[in-house]
Amino acid sequence: MQQPLVAVEAKQLIKRILADGEVVFAEPHMSERMAERKLQRLDVMNTLRAGIVREAEWENGEWRHHVETPNICVVVSFPEELLLKVVTAWRKAR
Repeated sequence: MQQPLVAVEAKQLIKRILADGEVVFAEPHMSERMAERKLQRLDVMNTLRAGIVREAEWENGEWRHHVETPNICVVVSFPEELLLKVVTAWRKAR
């Protein structure tokens, strides 16, 4: 098991990946969840750009970070150096 990134490091890595790396969506899970939760890819990308990154949690064999704005939460992992995987996302209750 690799060591998790602290939240500040994860935020820096997200910014680097958005500029120079690759973002993938866990399929078919993400398409299904986004459709039922009325989320667009742009919503997810904007959350990654502007959201607050929480400390990592170990789940399903990988470290995952929640990235949150006041309205949306996106869960991500980093399977490779410049690869970000979007695991799931949802709108927060108001």
